[in-house]
Amino acid sequence: MKKVLRILGLLVAGLVFLGACAATFVQVRGIPSYDPPKVVMQPVKATPERIAHGQKIVNAMCADCHLNRGTGALTGKPLNEMPAAFGKVYSANITQDKQHGIGAWTDAELVGMLRTGIGRDGRQRVMPNFVHMSDEDVHSVLAYLHSNDAQVQPNPTPSREQEPSFLLKALTHTVMKPTPLPTGPVVAPPKTDAVAYGRYLVMGRYKCYDCHSKDFKTNNDLEPEKSAGYMGGGNELTGADGQPILSRNLTPDPETGIGDWTEGQFVQAVRYGQSPHGPLRMPMPKFTLMDEAEAKAIYAYLRTVPVLKNATPEDGAAAVATR
Repeated sequence: MKKVLRILGLLVAGLVFLGACAATFVQVRGIPSYDPPKVVMQPVKATPERIAHGQKIVNAMCADCHLNRGTGALTGKPLNEMPAAFGKVYSANITQDKQHGIGAWTDAELVGMLRTGIGRDGRQRVMPNFVHMSDEDVHSVLAYLHSNDAQVQPNPTPSREQEPSFLLKALTHTVMKPTPLPTGPVVAPPKTDAVAYGRYLVMGRYKCYDCHSKDFKTNNDLEPEKSAGYMGGGNELTGADGQPILSRNLTPDPETGIGDWTEGQFVQAVRYGQSPHGPLRMPMPKFTLMDEAEAKAIYAYLRTVPVLKNATPEDGAAAVATR
């Protein structure tokens, strides 16, 4: 018996030692680096249509994190809405400045970063990766970033270095790894197919699932619909007042989701921040640039996702108590 206990003790000590070594490695290495993605493509042709479409996407998806109100440009800022457990995270300067922004990046390098999260220097960025965004949408984003708009003109504001917590470092070594490049063309479904188009908007263009599933740590970027609590809300963010706020349940549950919302009510909530139960709280942005057809398509798709019962404080104390 003593021999067995001694062996078990040695095994436990060995596991503790290996765990300590792994933790030390993660702490020292920090957020990992990789070989830069190799994208083969022709330079993006900037047309007025692409610039306008890219401006819409960037202001809907990128400006919320990258627009600095002090500079009036996409020079980056502290991401205070990120969970405090992630440490201090900052968005980067993505203006055309060649030293501090992306002015020296090629189109292929920019596409690689948008698709995988890995920059031209091989460093992994703490950012959403748009692996499911259509090629045309990605090219439109690039066309806008190269445009004459004031938000993207060269600005020498330096990007701040990340101050990740041990948790965030560990996550980037495990569940928050970069996504691979698409193996073929990525094409958005036709707008005439409302459900398919809405699914694309939720997963590809606007990435609604990222905040509205259970947790950033359990999201599945390659197969978003396999994310834990897909579109059921409960992901902890930080509100404008610095207090924790949970994302809302967007499944068709009539009690804790949007099952009792009309299409018109959903459109008002997404585009103007007015839900049937009052104004939506920050950090949910108002997607005022989203057109009505897009909002209706998202609603059509959300009506098809599996129902999850997951109350958040906006549903009232009684509902939360029965979670």
